[in-house]
Amino acid sequence: MLKNHLKRIASPRSWSILRKKHKFVTRPHAGAHSLAYGLSLNTIMKDLLGKASTTKEVKRVLNKQEVLVDARKRYDEKFNVGLMDVIHFPLEKEQYRVVFSQKGKLVAIAIPEKEANVKLCKIVSKKIIPGGKFQLGFSDGRSLILEKNAYTVGDSLLLELPSQKVKEHLPLQSGMTVLIYKGKHAGSVGQLESIDGQVVFIKVGQETIQTKKAYTFVVGEKKPIIKCSP
Repeated sequence: MLKNHLKRIASPRSWSILRKKHKFVTRPHAGAHSLAYGLSLNTIMKDLLGKASTTKEVKRVLNKQEVLVDARKRYDEKFNVGLMDVIHFPLEKEQYRVVFSQKGKLVAIAIPEKEANVKLCKIVSKKIIPGGKFQLGFSDGRSLILEKNAYTVGDSLLLELPSQKVKEHLPLQSGMTVLIYKGKHAGSVGQLESIDGQVVFIKVGQETIQTKKAYTFVVGEKKPIIKCSP
């Protein structure tokens, strides 16, 4: 049976929180992100953004003013927020994106206002549905139905939120800029040099590293098209 609580000392190493300041931390509801790649909105507002010091204060903020996650208002302090999700505080004119730091920790970084309603999503599945249409499944749990077979698993799409209109297509191929979001190199951003089956070679700075193809997230061509690193 899933426990409703979680001790800080036992929380995933990817969480950028103080582990000995308090005993417990809010466990996020089951959602689009796994426990290692998602935090509760409560934890983000208290530990990462400093918007409140207690859960009671977080609840008050969520009930009294708009707090948007991916352009949708959220009231639940345990809502699961993870990689590439955008948190927007319209009254304060502040917006943040959840990304990995170079140390492999989930952090929330401030982003320009023009990026508040766009989001990069990685295609993780594709299937044909009745009517000959194509259904894409994304890394954040959302799905999109299209008439044409225009994209491939592993590619990234820049979506307008909340309409999910495709604004840009970033294919997984040599020369593209990618974010490594899993494994020991999580948080690194570099240029994809080559793909060999399920293994990729990425140039990060002056070093070429090897990792799994599934660990990559295309974020741009010559450089990231959105702010995705601290």
